[in-house]
Amino acid sequence: MSEHSKTSVGSPTGADHRIQLVEIVRILCKDGLLDTRQVQQLKASFEATPLIDEHALEVLARHNFKMANAPNAHLDLEFLTRWLAKRARLPYLRIDPLKIDVAQVIAVIKRSYASRFNILPVAVSGKQITIATAEPWVREWETELAQTMDLEFKRVIANPQTIRRYLAEFYAIGGSILGAQTEPNSDRPGAVVGGFEQLVDLGDIDEVDPNHRHVVRIVDWLLQYAFEQRASDIHLEPRRETGNVRFRIDGVLHLVNELPARVMNAAVSRLKALGRLDVVERRRPQDGRIKTKSATGDEVELRLSTMPTTFGEKLVMRIFDPQILVKSLEALGFDQHDQALWESMTDNPHGMIIVTGPTGSGKTTTLYSALKRLARPELNV
Repeated sequence: MSEHSKTSVGSPTGADHRIQLVEIVRILCKDGLLDTRQVQQLKASFEATPLIDEHALEVLARHNFKMANAPNAHLDLEFLTRWLAKRARLPYLRIDPLKIDVAQVIAVIKRSYASRFNILPVAVSGKQITIATAEPWVREWETELAQTMDLEFKRVIANPQTIRRYLAEFYAIGGSILGAQTEPNSDRPGAVVGGFEQLVDLGDIDEVDPNHRHVVRIVDWLLQYAFEQRASDIHLEPRRETGNVRFRIDGVLHLVNELPARVMNAAVSRLKALGRLDVVERRRPQDGRIKTKSATGDEVELRLSTMPTTFGEKLVMRIFDPQILVKSLEALGFDQHDQALWESMTDNPHGMIIVTGPTGSGKTTTLYSALKRLARPELNV
């Protein structure tokens, strides 16, 4: 058991137990965050609708109560999680998947065990492993793991919804990467890539061979993950042993994951097939596009660009989300003087405006927004 665990505060009841709603409500009232009227509302809602299997903090957050001692603030899930961490005298962690080495953390604890206790490994450093939990007074898992691991455990408190989500995502994508490597005939060089080439030859990219379901899942996760992280670009960069997956967010590239070389090649081939590129051709650059939808149902366009390298094809996807691209000039940061100058230039019936700048600086967003402003019924744009 870690030194941190020995010094952290124990359960209010003195025994291991999961957080109960009654317990949380009582402590919130003691801290002046809930009043009697709100407690009565909670009781009435529970009598009308039976409780479902949710964490106590999630149940409270759904009611979106105003704080009794600060009426302008609300008891949302993030605030309640921070409050719980302070009460339990444990560090609070806002989980950022871009800062987690997924392959490393899921190799330490099996999925079945992590799911059983709703715990998520988030970092491994030397002899210490950091575990995120939303149950500060459950210590059974720590005692059991200490018997099989020569590691110190650092517990942190995190949002229960976030833990549940990334618990599923991290282990699912890790399992898909492993599965893609261990498919039948995977010992034959290029086996996975060859399968995708055959799909394109058949001219039916929607009917995916079940043997390659892992690669399909990896690509689907990659795109949805990029949309959620507001990435402007996705870079798939092959290397000798593994390939890098990087997202450009706010102009800065972030390493998201590392894929085995064979899995990287298969993912690139699937994306090329979806973009109607020539999958067999790998010796010259190609360009294409994919139209898809985000998790919210918004249409998103991706522009694909491939480039041959020593270890395979590098693929860069530029993400164009119409909801993000079309903004007002004020939202783009134009002050009154610059806005007036820009509008006078774009209102001219002839001439040329050249917009330059590095990747991610806002060139396309500025031009899309200007065209949106000019697109009036009396004009042909």
